[in-house]
Amino acid sequence: MAKRDYYEVLGVTRGASADEIKKAYRTKAKELHPDRNKDCKVSEAAFKEANEAYECLKDDQKKAAYDRFGHAAFENGGGGFGRGGNGHGDFGSAFADVFEDLFGDMMGRRGGGGNGRSRASRGQDLRYNLRVSLEEAFTGTQKAISVPGSVACGGCNGTGAEGSVEPATCPTCSGMGKVRASQGFFTVERTCPTCNGQGQIVKNPCKQCQGAGRIEKERQLSVNIPAGVETGTRIRLASEGEAGMRGGPSGDLYIFIEVQEHPIFIRDGRMLACQVPVSMISAALGGEIEVPTIDGGRSRVKIPPGTQSGKQLRLRGKGMPPLRHGPGMNGEAGDMLIELSVETPVNLTARQRDLLREFEAIQADNSPQTQGFFHKIKGFWDEMKG
Repeated sequence: MAKRDYYEVLGVTRGASADEIKKAYRTKAKELHPDRNKDCKVSEAAFKEANEAYECLKDDQKKAAYDRFGHAAFENGGGGFGRGGNGHGDFGSAFADVFEDLFGDMMGRRGGGGNGRSRASRGQDLRYNLRVSLEEAFTGTQKAISVPGSVACGGCNGTGAEGSVEPATCPTCSGMGKVRASQGFFTVERTCPTCNGQGQIVKNPCKQCQGAGRIEKERQLSVNIPAGVETGTRIRLASEGEAGMRGGPSGDLYIFIEVQEHPIFIRDGRMLACQVPVSMISAALGGEIEVPTIDGGRSRVKIPPGTQSGKQLRLRGKGMPPLRHGPGMNGEAGDMLIELSVETPVNLTARQRDLLREFEAIQADNSPQTQGFFHKIKGFWDEMKG
């Protein structure tokens, strides 16, 4: 049976780059891997075919020979590129090229590995949820927080060994952190059992940290909260996360801000809203009221005569500042909306009730909304009767 074109097997064109070829092979390997296609002879054969194609095309010399002569370049030892004259290639070698990309995390790739590489690993990032008041979000503030986590061990300076002695290379994996074993036609990598993937071993572990190079300790930090923060704002403190293993760099600390609800103001981005009750008399005759502002001040607002509930008045520049800017910057702070709510009086005295009845008897066409509403109702009823 004639062999398929290697480029066709991997699904790439003849002008494909080395990265494109590798990416195509990774996709095929994931799709056809025997662990994902149990007892499927077709997938197993296709997996071998993809390995053979990649083994050829990943090598510049083999690829050049194949581009010129096709499969004939590897028949009968042609060109010196064949493996035992069968042209099948080394499946284990081909698969190992992308094994870490495909299954590295599953097999404990974290920390990397290689002869001479440092086994120090970066510490984890930490998250801290911090609640601030709306006033603090307006002005900006400094907050002291307590962060539990790991810090570098002072007894061994983070090396994990007594006397700060550098760890030795693991004899089992030679510093790789992984060991390889052949299983059938491909090679499997596993985390080294001696060093647990670290690539190094500590002969005399530090008594304070038991060889980890770090200890648990609560730290006190001061966090600068800029003016204008909102719920969901994230502040990054570099290198304030977990300490790294055996002298590795520390992770980062992320502060997530939550702005508390306010008893007076409602926030929407840089806009603030405030609902203010006004008396029926002030709403009818007009007047002035005094309203609070988020900076702790007061503003006088004129109420137009004949004001209805729900009317909004705007105070320019009395809202929240933009993030990373101060509250006093002209033209950049948001506005404050005042929504008026006309309040109906309660617990009337006899005299007050008499006055209201007298007013009702002499009022003219000065309730347009009421009159308009009942005019619509009358039309609706007339239409139903018709």
